Amino acid sequence: MARVRLEPITWDRLTDTLADRIAALAPADGGAWPRIGIDGAPAAGTGDLARRLAEALRVRGRSPQVVDTEDFLRPASLRFEYGHRDPESYYDGWFDTGALWREVLGPLDPGGTGGTGGTGRILPDLWDAAADRATRSPYVRLPPGGVLLLHGPFLLGQWFPLDLTVHLALTPGSLRRRTPPDEHWTLPAFARYAEEVAPQAAADVLVRADDPRRPAWGAGGA
Repeated sequence: MARVRLEPITWDRLTDTLADRIAALAPADGGAWPRIGIDGAPAAGTGDLARRLAEALRVRGRSPQVVDTEDFLRPASLRFEYGHRDPESYYDGWFDTGALWREVLGPLDPGGTGGTGGTGRILPDLWDAAADRATRSPYVRLPPGGVLLLHGPFLLGQWFPLDLTVHLALTPGSLRRRTPPDEHWTLPAFARYAEEVAPQAAADVLVRADDPRRPAWGAGGA
């Protein structure tokens, strides 16, 4: 999606527009589960949009499941192998993408292999980073037409099988201002992501969120 024309929009209108688009991806009684990726730095508020969409989808008779990639971190011994504030490790070593494939995305792929595809049975979270141990949460089963809302940083460029991607974009200045000072060490990772993946061009929907009160958006073809 190149040179998207951005238009001002409210969060309520954006949520309703996206919810309608998501609901149209598969019939409520069908055998598919739309997989939505909401990509962006923590400062951009991907979780807030995921929760808004979950509520809007419930109103439309769909069953949403919000999954935060922060709940699929690798153990501390792997994340901090090169120190607690290494941006390269944060970019390509903190998140357990294999587990996300195996426990979340694969089971929602009707054509998947290995016996998990098409079961609708997913793990909502895997790792408690504060306790540095598995959460031991039970699996949940999405009903036919249920919707996965996966949110977090660095989702694009992973070749995840997502049916619709939304990127919440911040300029470098906004990202720095809205990121807590003790997390500024992560900023080079987002600069690398912008250069290598170009998420603003790769996403189906781009949301400019520099001013949290006045977003703007542009939609590409999904």
